Amino acid sequence: MRVIARLLYCFAGTLAVAVALKSADCVAAPESGYKVIAKYPHSTESYTEGFFYRDGVFYEGTGLKGHSAVLAIQPETGKPIQRLDLPSQYFGEGIVDWGPDIYEWTWQSHLCFVYDRFSLRLVKQFTYTGEGWGMTRTAKEIITSDGTAILRFRDPATFKETRHIVVKDGARTIDQLNELEFVKGEIYANIWHSDRIARISPRDGHVIGWIDLSGLLPEAQKANDESVLNGIAYDAQHDRLFVTGKQWPTIFEIKIVNPPGRPTKVQ
Repeated sequence: MRVIARLLYCFAGTLAVAVALKSADCVAAPESGYKVIAKYPHSTESYTEGFFYRDGVFYEGTGLKGHSAVLAIQPETGKPIQRLDLPSQYFGEGIVDWGPDIYEWTWQSHLCFVYDRFSLRLVKQFTYTGEGWGMTRTAKEIITSDGTAILRFRDPATFKETRHIVVKDGARTIDQLNELEFVKGEIYANIWHSDRIARISPRDGHVIGWIDLSGLLPEAQKANDESVLNGIAYDAQHDRLFVTGKQWPTIFEIKIVNPPGRPTKVQ
């Protein structure tokens, strides 16, 4: 009887663990809202693919063949103070600063261009496999997205992949990861054709929380169905978060409100 009792006890313990794990899989990451702090002008000609802030300037990479460019933009006026147009065969994608340089890669051409940040002069280029979408960085690595659920960490010296993570919210895989920004130790990611930003752990890819930006730009101000949210920039010195979208007339400085609390069950 003791053996049977012990077996039943072990079975019950195993069942409890399984139920707990299953329950954890059904818990979605918490969601936050936003408050608009300030607005800045943004060109409706800019099909935003890459976006970051540094030293008082917005840097933007734009897409579409024949319209792709890298721009340094004065926030108060929205006017470029520097501009480099890509050859017409390239569809520009994400950009990131690294030391004195700017990296910009392309959608399907398998080329990453490296420019001197002060002159926008081409200094070198890399090749890679797969598609190029978003790009950001930590202090040691460049992080890239390719439209899937995978984020790849790359060596800035070679642009070779060093590791990768798969992004999941509980058991649900999150794909269509697009423009990226590294904010306070987390990866912020636009989800293509979504009004939400995922806050992702760079350690294992789990979604820490969501920022719901629904209603940020009125539908009447969007040029077309592809005028989607796609652009995150962070001013670490002053703790300011900026977002914009493809051909949006505005860059928004926002504050996250309703900080994540207890996880909510997926219905």
